[in-house]
Amino acid sequence: MIYLLRHGETVWNTVGRYQGQKDSPLTPRGIRQADQMADRLSREIGGRESEFSIHVSPLRRARETAVRIRRLISLPEKEEPRLMEVTVGSWDGMTHYEIDAEYPDALKGADAFEWFFRSPDGETFDDVHQRVSKWLSDISQPTIAVSHGLTGRIIRGVYLGLSRRHMLELPVP
Repeated sequence: MIYLLRHGETVWNTVGRYQGQKDSPLTPRGIRQADQMADRLSREIGGRESEFSIHVSPLRRARETAVRIRRLISLPEKEEPRLMEVTVGSWDGMTHYEIDAEYPDALKGADAFEWFFRSPDGETFDDVHQRVSKWLSDISQPTIAVSHGLTGRIIRGVYLGLSRRHMLELPVP
């Protein structure tokens, strides 16, 4: 059993800046979202905490979310780099507008999902697929995972055996 959580809303989320493996802090709304996740999880697994582990991306926004969750669910935290967000390399921290301005035509023909893998120095889809597949195969007990939007899509897609296209089109609740 896996409870897969996305970090709470960040400042950069609100302005359309793709964070990748850079960071910005949670907004007040993001803190409320993390608190709501904590409340929901504590009701869901209450009394069974000892059965679970919590794996957390080392990125600040995921760690901040995990801290809020661990206030209600007492679990030792395991930092898990394989849960980190997909990096788009030198495009991390940029908006689509900034990417288009600095790298003309790099996004030409890319759809809303494929652009993540167009960066000349970012991760490939296969790189991310491989790291999350390895993480999934290493899980040996019920787990709460605090990760990210795009990585979460790929984790769910690998788990469900979906095609690349279907993985990338999954919603980010």
